[in-house]
Amino acid sequence: MSWNLQKEVREILATEIGTQIFAPGLRVPVAFLYPNTYHLGMSNLGLHILYQVLNRNGWACERFFLPEARKREEYVKTKTALFSMETQRPLADFPYICITISFEMDYLNILAQLQMGHIKLLSEERGEKDPFVILGGPCATFNPEPLADFADMVVIGEGEETLPQLLQLLEQLRMERKSRQEKLLAAAQLPGVYVPQFYSPQYDEAGNFSVMKRLADVPAKISRQWVRELDAYPHTSAIISPYTEFADMFIVEVARGCGRHCRFCMAGYCFRKPRSRNLGLLLEDIRQRPGRTKKVGLMGAAVSDYPEMKTLTKTLAEEHIPFSCASLRADSLDLPLVEALARSGQRTMTVAPEAGSVRMRAAINKGIEEKHIYEAMEYAARVGMPNIKLYFMIGLPGETDTDIEEMISLVHRVRGRMDELGHTGDLTLSVNAFVPKPFTPYQWSPLEDVKVLKRRFKMLQNGFKKDKRIRLLTESLKETILQAALARGDRRVGKILLLANEKKMGLKDAFQNSGYDPEQFAGRTIAEDAPLPWDHLDMGVTKQYLLKERKHSAAGKFTPQCFDGCNRCGVCEKKNEFSGSDLQREFSQVTK
Repeated sequence: MSWNLQKEVREILATEIGTQIFAPGLRVPVAFLYPNTYHLGMSNLGLHILYQVLNRNGWACERFFLPEARKREEYVKTKTALFSMETQRPLADFPYICITISFEMDYLNILAQLQMGHIKLLSEERGEKDPFVILGGPCATFNPEPLADFADMVVIGEGEETLPQLLQLLEQLRMERKSRQEKLLAAAQLPGVYVPQFYSPQYDEAGNFSVMKRLADVPAKISRQWVRELDAYPHTSAIISPYTEFADMFIVEVARGCGRHCRFCMAGYCFRKPRSRNLGLLLEDIRQRPGRTKKVGLMGAAVSDYPEMKTLTKTLAEEHIPFSCASLRADSLDLPLVEALARSGQRTMTVAPEAGSVRMRAAINKGIEEKHIYEAMEYAARVGMPNIKLYFMIGLPGETDTDIEEMISLVHRVRGRMDELGHTGDLTLSVNAFVPKPFTPYQWSPLEDVKVLKRRFKMLQNGFKKDKRIRLLTESLKETILQAALARGDRRVGKILLLANEKKMGLKDAFQNSGYDPEQFAGRTIAEDAPLPWDHLDMGVTKQYLLKERKHSAAGKFTPQCFDGCNRCGVCEKKNEFSGSDLQREFSQVTK
């Protein structure tokens, strides 16, 4: 093992607050692998929450991150296996490897990390002495098929209740000297646990997915799990670090889920239904945060929809606690909130219209009107916040060049309004191509033709080039194509990932060498009655509801947000619910 690599990790550990380190042998170790760098991984609140959950349940959770490129070279040169932050133990020493996946473009990183840790990549090649690889997170929940060949188990949904139950089951069966196959079969009986090796995708003569065949006595449907009582689980940063995207920030989850029904948003379906945390408990944890934290970060899919938002932010302002917010909606802002943000040092008002025309905002059910943008700008001007940032997507289903022209006109009106209000700062536009995701109303829709996307990006560039005060930021179309291909991929995509990893080639080249054009693969339209590779997963949201929302999108029909007693989408129906006590009963049945 490289002494220099160990030294760098120990130096980072010395700057952290909240790290929990247990002596080897005191507890059963669990590896928590984030498929990207420390800088990004330690900004992921899901990692912090599960780190606390596992340690509180008696495990010894240790973190693993993808080393930066320079350090990966030293790993290879010194023949050092990937090791943990906490005790610098190699990955192969851990019986359980948990991996959270939030972004499709991290898929190859998972293979790289497993390989660096000397873990067999394919689950079918692992034997009795090999660790179990357990996937989770948004991408694994919505479509685990591209990674199915590499996973022993996948947690479908939120993991606070399911993951400890799963680990407890596996550990109990280990003590009973059960075989690996017996452990996997028992795990497959737990609600929300998908064991891919017991499910075999079938394809028709044309190569299209036709059905998921069960190879053992396992459930036909795996139901997404979600936490009913958020206050029973941690909701803040576990570890404070200066080396993250949110350096020395104390992150607090105020709510989970979003009931706005934006038709493009995977998170809106992945974390449905909306749930709020208790205000008193939030404030108690914030007041007890580590002294080094410079600011509190309020997190959630729709933070400004938190019912106690005004009281929370007013209290933070009165107690002189600097804070920032994620995912604020322009139609739920008010002056006191914006004033408090400005006093906390925020200099940019961020608004996400998502679409530039009234017609397209109605199609995606965004619910933001132009007047809401102006109101947000006026609040910003009154408190001295100089900069404005707008988020847009192009390539949404049904979009035309006229919608792009309307986006350009809207942005110029916004710039003009900034001048009227005395905004002296920048107007920044972040524009990305829309990527269709599983379990949304657009899961059947194609990625827009790449030539069309290029032309529309050019329209935007030409539309703003005369005004140097408008900055246009865009993501790589190459990456967008690959993300779209992965998002709706089936199990055959796993073989493409494996090829890319083995041959050290780009993902695009791996697609092409496997006989697939990634543009065509990403841009395919799926028939509404066609079987889908993720049909064996149950998100609670019914396919009938998604199809209805797709029709509403084409008609520009508005869907109201979630409300108590609503049963439109299927998530809140009693038959779909599993609580922590339900899981405990299921666990008891499995272990009998």
